[in-house]
Amino acid sequence: MTDSKKQGIALPALVALVVSSAIGSGIFDLPSTLAQAATPGAALLAWVITGIGILTLSLSLNNLVLTKPDLTGVSDYARAGFGDFAGFISGWGYWLSAWLGNVAFATMLMSSLGYFFPPLKSGNSISAIIVASIISWALTILVTQGIESAAVINAIVTITKMIPIFAFIVIALITFKAGIFTSHFWDNMSTNLMGKVTYTAPTRAGIFSQIKGCIMVMMWVFVGIEGATTMAARAKKKSDAGKATIIGLFSLLSIYIVVSILPYGYLPLAKLQTMRHPVLLYLFKEMTGPIGGAFIAVGLIISILGAWLSWTMLPVEATSLMAEQGLLPNWFGKLNKHRAPANSLWLTEILIQLFLITLLFTDQAYNFAYSLCTSSIAVCYALVGAYELKLGLENRHQSMIWCGLIALVFEVVGMIFAGLQYLWLCTIAYVIGFVLYYRARKENNHPISKIEWIFMIIIGLLALTAIIALILGKLKA
Repeated sequence: MTDSKKQGIALPALVALVVSSAIGSGIFDLPSTLAQAATPGAALLAWVITGIGILTLSLSLNNLVLTKPDLTGVSDYARAGFGDFAGFISGWGYWLSAWLGNVAFATMLMSSLGYFFPPLKSGNSISAIIVASIISWALTILVTQGIESAAVINAIVTITKMIPIFAFIVIALITFKAGIFTSHFWDNMSTNLMGKVTYTAPTRAGIFSQIKGCIMVMMWVFVGIEGATTMAARAKKKSDAGKATIIGLFSLLSIYIVVSILPYGYLPLAKLQTMRHPVLLYLFKEMTGPIGGAFIAVGLIISILGAWLSWTMLPVEATSLMAEQGLLPNWFGKLNKHRAPANSLWLTEILIQLFLITLLFTDQAYNFAYSLCTSSIAVCYALVGAYELKLGLENRHQSMIWCGLIALVFEVVGMIFAGLQYLWLCTIAYVIGFVLYYRARKENNHPISKIEWIFMIIIGLLALTAIIALILGKLKA
């Protein structure tokens, strides 16, 4: 960029990137998913805990953007704090999480289109895979025309997809029944605190178990909160990346809380738990009639497309930055005439296409992809928190210490709640990346250190045991 005043991503587009990256399809099932895990009281407490955890992560990202303006993206923070190998683990995991998540977007989008076109409803039929493939390649081609222009389109998509969500919020407020909500809240809250059996079968657990069940869901609807930080190098003002992260966080948190809590005051808990998916679609249909259902269905389709576009940009930006840092071969960082990392884009698209094809034969590829996606992104976030904590200790800066510590603990606990077997599975994908890391180090005349070899051997052994466990059926994706 030669003229930062004319080129680059502006603050509104960065905020849109954060919101669009995080709001995909998860919000449309959030009311039922949380209702199956907890009562309103426990869900609200879980939102407070999750909000604090994600806030400290966002503040950490903001602090790092301001205090380390020469660094860009989650892999750069891990590299600066803990060495090149940590940077590779973070960046490679981020790339894996991003494009594997796009496979999930593809199947969910087809199921949503199935509301209007029944042959696509299963999500993995031949017709569904063909349509998903066409859309995936179209988004990749769009991003190859320039990431800045794609970000502008993404901002427009974000505004469009928020209209149905806000319409749902308005109607849900109008139809909200305080009696239903308060009855559920206090009755179940008090019995849970006393450790007694609660309202219905899905919530027969203590308050801790209910909060745990909620946090597992809530953590993943915030994946994408780092979107502006990842694109900081392309921002008009780098400091805007931190601002966009904080603005995006409070926007997301407000929307998620309202959308997930209001339905508790519209339907009895037992009915909310058993509604068809996507829940917002059928809730709105019940509130307003068939036209309302179609309205939300269109919103869901736009929402997934917007998130898919965001997550087409973010993974290749990560690999491009890693190539600049010498963590991946230079091939990954080569830009086309539109300044888009075309090589990374085409490779990522080919991998997505291969996974889409496997969906024709089995749904295990999808489950495996989802498992890797959720674990690898938590590792990236944990390293951000760890770096913030390290800087805080070095500079004796109390707010940085607390932000980093809370963010680190939150992400580690989240990985434990989600299941350590997923992190075990993740080691298989890291081992594949070690080949590229070795080539990059050789390409840049940077020998791999003894400690890096030790870590690679340990992770390699864990990956080998994971493969054996998968073959023997002892470990399931």
